[in-house]
Amino acid sequence: MNATISHTDTIEIKQGTVRDLETLALLGRVTFRESHGGYIEDKTNLNAYLDKAFSVETTKKELEDSNNVYFILYRNQLPVGYVKLVLNAPSEFIENQNCCRLERIYVLDEFITHKFGLELFKKTIAKAKELQFDVMWLTVYIKNTRAINFYEKNGFEKVGSISFKISKQGYENPILAKKL
Repeated sequence: MNATISHTDTIEIKQGTVRDLETLALLGRVTFRESHGGYIEDKTNLNAYLDKAFSVETTKKELEDSNNVYFILYRNQLPVGYVKLVLNAPSEFIENQNCCRLERIYVLDEFITHKFGLELFKKTIAKAKELQFDVMWLTVYIKNTRAINFYEKNGFEKVGSISFKISKQGYENPILAKKL
């Protein structure tokens, strides 16, 4: 699929800081709901998860943690996506423990066809290599075939599986890893 970026679009990726706190909290909440909300049957559980995981307080703690790196993608100066990379994140499913984790990569639905996720992904891979990590890993919901196909196309392979809990409901998530 061709990117639909117009020649008048200005695309910029900036590292997120505490000054971006509200932007990241809101982007996280909206993009998680867009990408996962349809899979979660109990909307009360979904809302409780969103309130906790993407609160201003939680996002502030994550931004202040030097083990987390955020990048925000702007299109014409508006934030349309972001990524969260967790440094020094070994996994029981990966022998090499010099790992980082791609914990979140989200783009607002309206902009997914623009291939902004690929731009965020490239920036994140470059950062992980710059920091000399050997392996990047992630989890993805098993029914999110679009994301799984994206990761496999970009060199990730399944190395395990976990159950991601929202309230008491578990959701199967394959663990995918890529050598850097």
